[in-house]
Amino acid sequence: MLIRSMAPRVIVADEIGNEKDIEAINYAVCSGSKGIFTAHGSNMLDITLNPIIKDLISMNVIERIIFLDENKKGSIKEIYYLDKKNKEYVLNKEFI
Repeated sequence: MLIRSMAPRVIVADEIGNEKDIEAINYAVCSGSKGIFTAHGSNMLDITLNPIIKDLISMNVIERIIFLDENKKGSIKEIYYLDKKNKEYVLNKEFI
């Protein structure tokens, strides 16, 4: 209802991880909203092994995946971006 009535530019959700979250995110993105979402995982393998998050990734609606450094609080370890042409996530080597 919020997406239809308020038409937000950006939505934020913490700890996504169930099917209803994925449905809501897909609806919001297809409606033109951008999003910032958090989920647990320390690398690409971790999140692609999560069946719920894997579904969201396979829909190619996530533009960037950012992993935080577990050893340095608040620091970024890696950034992956969606190569839309090849439909795959690529490590941003300029960041490293």
